[in-house]
Amino acid sequence: MCRPEHFAVTYAINPWMDPVAGADAGKAVEQWEALRAAYRSLGHAVSLIDPIEGLPDMVFAANGALVVGGRVYGAKFTYPERYAEGPAYAKWMLENGFSEVLEAEHTNEGEGDFLTLDRVILAGTGFRTDIAAHQEAQEFLGRPVVTLRLVDPRFYHLDTALFPLGGDNVAYYPGAFSPGSRAVLERLFPEAILAGAQDAAVLGLNAVCDGRNVVINAEAVELIETLRGRGYEPVPIDLSELRKAGGGPKCCTLELRS
Repeated sequence: MCRPEHFAVTYAINPWMDPVAGADAGKAVEQWEALRAAYRSLGHAVSLIDPIEGLPDMVFAANGALVVGGRVYGAKFTYPERYAEGPAYAKWMLENGFSEVLEAEHTNEGEGDFLTLDRVILAGTGFRTDIAAHQEAQEFLGRPVVTLRLVDPRFYHLDTALFPLGGDNVAYYPGAFSPGSRAVLERLFPEAILAGAQDAAVLGLNAVCDGRNVVINAEAVELIETLRGRGYEPVPIDLSELRKAGGGPKCCTLELRS
């Protein structure tokens, strides 16, 4: 995770961002601290990368890399405002015990568009990550990668429209995907939890599940109840200030898989 010490909405690179309205940086820090405290209360270890002045979106750590089996597939950002984040996260990895770090040739935004399950990695394209990066990641990580096309600009990353429920199932918003990708998801995950438009519109799918607990935006009321009915334990978090830049719990969380 990366503390949002320099968080601000000063440019617009997704439909959620409004530089005129801006954001309350102090409130964003308070909400982020509550997210970190929630992870710790669930027994998870949280490592921190130092924030860099001039990189207001660095708080969205999920975009910094993809880590699977101790190997790191580095991020190569779409927009120049975020270019410097990729090398910063790669440097942190090398300094913290991850010796196999690949500098990507193709545009990709880490776990924003790559979500790892037990058998496959689901990979988003359509707005940010180049489909060639899906192939590059598969060759480097030795894991099958399934391409999913996003079609609604509000859901510009895969992690805004889908999250893994443990290692063999997912929750997702069908309206974010192309017809072919919806058919793939239906075939792969017949027991998936489907979210409605209202919960998707508050980034309710930008959640983190450890197999039992689901850290999720508090406003996703119906999805929270559905998860509880399916045996999961929702952990509602208010990240409304960070949502002004298009982020939620998952955006703030890069999972380090050894």
